[in-house]
Amino acid sequence: MKKILLITIIFLNAVLTVNAQAKKPTIMVVPSDVWCNQRGYMLDFDNQGTYVQVPDYKRALQENAALLIVISKINELMASRGFPLKNLESVLKSLDGEAAEDAMLTSKKTGSNIVESPIDKLKKVAKADIVMQIFWNVNQMGPKQSVTFNIQGLDSYTDKQVAGASGTGQELIGSTLPVMLETAVLSHIDNFNVQLMSHFDDLFANGREISLRIKKFDAFPNDFETEYAGEELGTQIENWVQKNTVKGRFSTTDATENMMLFEQVRIPLFDASGKAIDARAWAKGLQKHLKDTYKIEAKLMTKGLGQASIVVGEK
Repeated sequence: MKKILLITIIFLNAVLTVNAQAKKPTIMVVPSDVWCNQRGYMLDFDNQGTYVQVPDYKRALQENAALLIVISKINELMASRGFPLKNLESVLKSLDGEAAEDAMLTSKKTGSNIVESPIDKLKKVAKADIVMQIFWNVNQMGPKQSVTFNIQGLDSYTDKQVAGASGTGQELIGSTLPVMLETAVLSHIDNFNVQLMSHFDDLFANGREISLRIKKFDAFPNDFETEYAGEELGTQIENWVQKNTVKGRFSTTDATENMMLFEQVRIPLFDASGKAIDARAWAKGLQKHLKDTYKIEAKLMTKGLGQASIVVGEK
């Protein structure tokens, strides 16, 4: 009886381990920037005095029925392969609901702030691992039609492309857009998913990539070359980053007495309770460390999911 119980426990542990490793990335499907630009679904964003254009997903969904159809079809294809999905329309509604608290983060004393684009805000609310950008065009050849498509899988923390697929489907007569799209995409989607899983497996093994910038308020009397507990503050911060990254992986891109920049910072995907960790959640650990260990107040600000800024000296 004891042997049977022991074998059962070992079997269940093995199943749980396999299931944990089989976890798939969460995906959100959006129209590509090119698709939005071609159809006039863009809006101007004031990025600290410089105006840039970003996709206006909300208006595109409200005005273009074909977009809803395409997103629904891609969602269906990915869901049938076991990928968790975040629906763009639902996320935008959630974002509207949070607009009242507004995204303008300022320090309490000096009013210092960090600018965040509408796309960064969208990523923070969606918290999807992968943003799946889709572009398509319907080709008309007499009575026949075909669909040319391009899909890019972008890591929502770094905006790096981690998977891609493109092609043109068969010429069909009298087919609807969903049928043509499915016909075109089906022969490519599984290879696309293999690329996604390869990237996600790398994240499990080596951590998720983020960037961290450390700055100081003018009111802070010291700098990053001031010694704390026998070492410069900058060195103490670097030591904390090394201890709290996966396999100690990070790159100190720049470091002066007034600022530090860490890139390719590899943080764990999940905490001990299984909750996903983003740049903000991870950087809060450093914010707490500075206060508890060196009595240094610090303000934490983020852009999207993968960029964190800590400004020491006040909140």
